[in-house]
Amino acid sequence: MRSSFTLFSILVLVAIGFAAFYISNHFLWALVLILPLVIVGFHDMFQVKHSILRNFPLLGRSRYMAEWMRPKLYQYFIESDTEGAPINRMFRSIIYQRAKKVLDTAPFGTQVDVYGEGYEWMNHSIAALDPHTLNHHPRVLIGGKNCSKPYNASILNISAMSYGSLSKAAIEALNGGASIGEFAHNTGEGGISPYHDAHNGDLIYQIGTGYFGSRGKDGNFSDEEFKKRASSDNVKMIEIKLSQGAKPGHGGILPAKKVTPEIAEIRNIEMGKDVISPPYHKAFNTPVGLLQFVKKCRDLSGGKPVGFKLCIGNKYEFLAICKAMIDTGITPDFIAVDGGEGGTGAAPLEFSNSVGMPYREGLAFVYDALVGFNLKRDVQLIAGGKIFTGFHIFRAFALGADACYSARGMMLSLGCIQALECNKNTCPVGVTTQDEKLVKGLVVADKKVRVANFHKDTVESFVELMAAAGLKHQDQITRQHLSRRGDDQRFQTYAELYPYVSEGCLLQAESVPESMRRDMAISTSDSFQPRFMETYIEED
Repeated sequence: MRSSFTLFSILVLVAIGFAAFYISNHFLWALVLILPLVIVGFHDMFQVKHSILRNFPLLGRSRYMAEWMRPKLYQYFIESDTEGAPINRMFRSIIYQRAKKVLDTAPFGTQVDVYGEGYEWMNHSIAALDPHTLNHHPRVLIGGKNCSKPYNASILNISAMSYGSLSKAAIEALNGGASIGEFAHNTGEGGISPYHDAHNGDLIYQIGTGYFGSRGKDGNFSDEEFKKRASSDNVKMIEIKLSQGAKPGHGGILPAKKVTPEIAEIRNIEMGKDVISPPYHKAFNTPVGLLQFVKKCRDLSGGKPVGFKLCIGNKYEFLAICKAMIDTGITPDFIAVDGGEGGTGAAPLEFSNSVGMPYREGLAFVYDALVGFNLKRDVQLIAGGKIFTGFHIFRAFALGADACYSARGMMLSLGCIQALECNKNTCPVGVTTQDEKLVKGLVVADKKVRVANFHKDTVESFVELMAAAGLKHQDQITRQHLSRRGDDQRFQTYAELYPYVSEGCLLQAESVPESMRRDMAISTSDSFQPRFMETYIEED
C-alpha cells in the first residue's frame, strides 16, 4: 500500500503537470486540493506512532475519524455487556489510553448496566488506604521447595504468543516492553527466536506438544536441545503447555502462509504446510509421568521454576495430578490456569466457543484442589483469560491467583485494531502477519514503550483498588471482597459463589466436600483415565 500510494501520487502530479503544460494552466488549481493530500500521505508513511497510517497512508485516517466521532455516537459504541467479544470498546479504549499515556478517565459515570445479570463489583472499605503508601510494583516469588533459582515475577506478565502467530516486530516490541517494565514475556509454544532475545527481557519458555525449539529430528522432545535454550540467562521460567483456553484438546495451529524459512528453521518444521501441534504430549501419558517431566525440565534447566499451563476439562484429571504430587513428592513451581474464553489467532469455532471451563470456575477449582491436598504453599497460580484492567487482576487474586497473564491487552497496546485477520496473514498493523510490507508499519521503538506503559498503569490501577479495599498486600484479597448479581437480581459474594474448602480436606475420605466426592473417587495418580473407565475397558 505504501509503494502504491507513492506511485499513485507521482502519476497524479505528472498528469496535472502534463495537463497544465499542454492544455491549460488552470489545471494547476488542482494542486491546491491534491498537493496537501500528497504531503499528508507522505507524512503518514514516515511517522512512527501509528502502524495503520504507515501501512495505509491517508486511507488509514478514516479509522481515527471514526474514533473521533465515538463520543457523538455514544449509545452505538458503548456496550452494556462487559464480557462482549472480542473486546468491549470500553475496555479497548482503556488499553489504548494507557498505552499512549493519555487521559483514561471517563465522563458521565458508570458505563455498564449495574442492575444487569452478571454485573460484578469490588467491595470497598470505609477505612481505605492512601495508595501512595503501598508498593506500586507488587511481585511474587515463584519457586517451590525443589527449585534452586526462584524468579521474582511481576503480578502482570505477557501471555503466550508465538513468533509465527505474531510478527518479528511484535515479538521484539513485547520483549522490549517487558525489559523496560521488568515483567516476563511468555514465548508461546513456537520456541525462542532472535526477536525474543533482542532486548534481553525476561522470558518464560513455553514447551508445547510440538516441542518446537526443543525437538529432535524425530519430532520428539530432545534433552540436549531443551537444555541449550533453557540455560539462557534471560529464560527465567519454563512452562509446559498441556492445553490452552482457546482450543483445549486440539493443539496449536499456524497456517502455512505464515510459515517463513526463518520460522521453519526455528521450529524445525517443513515449509508449505499448516503446522498443527498434536493434542497430546508424547513425553508422558500419566499424571506421574507429567511430574517426572516437570522434574526433568527443572534439572536440565539448572533448577529454574517449571510449571504447566492448562484449561480445566475433566476435574478428576487435575485431581489425579494432585494425587501424583502426593505420591511422588514432586510439585510444579507454578500452574497457569487458562479459561475457555481464551483468545487465539486461529481455532475451530466449536473449540473456541464450546470447549473448556471458563477461567473463573477453573481457577477457583484449581486453588481449592491445591488447598485440599495441602499443596498450595508450594505452588503459585497464574491466571489468564481476558485480563486487561486492574479490576480483572483483583478478581483473579480473589479467586486464588498469585500472578496474571494478559495477551489481548498487550496486543492492543502494540496497536492491534481487531481487524480479525490474524489467521489470514493480512493484519493491517503488522502485529499478526509475516508479510514484510505490513510488518514495517510496526515501529518497535515506539510500541515497546506503549507495552510498558500499559503494564505500569494497569498494575497501578490494581494497587489503587487494593487501597480502596483497605488492603496493604495482594495476599489479603479474598473472595469476600467481590460480589456478583444473579439473574434474579439478588447478589452473592464470591465466597458464596465459590465456597472455600478447608486445608487438607482432600487427604481424608471422610472430609472430602460433597462437590468433589465423585471426581476424587474416580481419579488415580497413575492414569488420566477415571477408575470406572478402566474397569469398563477391562471388562469389555
